[in-house]
Amino acid sequence: MFGLILLGIFVLIALLVLVSCIKIVPQATAMVVERLGGYRATWSVGLHVKAPFIDRIAKKVILKEQVVDFAPQPVITKDNVTMRIDTVVFFQITDPKLFAYGVENPIMAIENLTATTLRNIIGDLELDQTLTSRETINTKMRASLDIATDPWGIKVNRVELKNIIPPAAIQDAMEKQMKAERERREAILKAEGEKKSTILVAEGKKESAILDAEAEKTAAILRAEAQKEKMIREAEGQAEAILKVQQANADGLRFLKEAGADEAVLALKSFEALTKVADGKATKIIIPSELQNVAGTLAALAETVKTDKN
Repeated sequence: MFGLILLGIFVLIALLVLVSCIKIVPQATAMVVERLGGYRATWSVGLHVKAPFIDRIAKKVILKEQVVDFAPQPVITKDNVTMRIDTVVFFQITDPKLFAYGVENPIMAIENLTATTLRNIIGDLELDQTLTSRETINTKMRASLDIATDPWGIKVNRVELKNIIPPAAIQDAMEKQMKAERERREAILKAEGEKKSTILVAEGKKESAILDAEAEKTAAILRAEAQKEKMIREAEGQAEAILKVQQANADGLRFLKEAGADEAVLALKSFEALTKVADGKATKIIIPSELQNVAGTLAALAETVKTDKN
């Protein structure tokens, strides 16, 4: 009976040991296995069994990208300005064996390496360059850290400057400078606005003057055309009146001729025509010789009639 109990205990212990030797490695994880204190293998995702008592899991390594936010580090610029800069490092373990045996404390090593590299880079830059060259600083730091951490099985993907904290006096001076710059830009924008407003007003007046001149020109052209039309109509009316007068005279002469009027009557009509021509305004009238003879005859006749009446 005692032997069965011992056998049962032995079997139970064997089962517990066997179960403890079975390991399941999850996704994005690796395990570094040692046998008798020496590196044996690196287990990836899946089911694994280690030898009891002689094998052990030396290190469990996370293969996902990790982020480490380091505390602000004091740095001195080229123009002797002391500031504090904190950095954020994005890294990923690519070789679990090198990560396990390359350096004692990888995170601390990366932090110290980041601070040293940052001081070297900032020491070659002035304050203004430091504040405006974040992308350049990030690129240089990533390249330097990636090369330095490669023997540790670590790949540095990105390095970002989280905060740049200059001294209080520098911050105050920068704020005053920014305020002056904003006021200057505001004054420039105001002056440009006034300039544009003045230009627009002047252009409006110019366009108004042009439109007024064009309107005056159009009105003058219309008045001239109306005056011309009026003169043409008056001339046409006078011409038509003259034509009608001439037509009436021609009809009267034709009537006298058809009625058999003698030369004396025709001469009398000519005198009447000359009287109308003179119209009381002419100072000299030239009378043809034929009309002069007729006029003499008429005068003699008039004298004879007067004598007979007496």
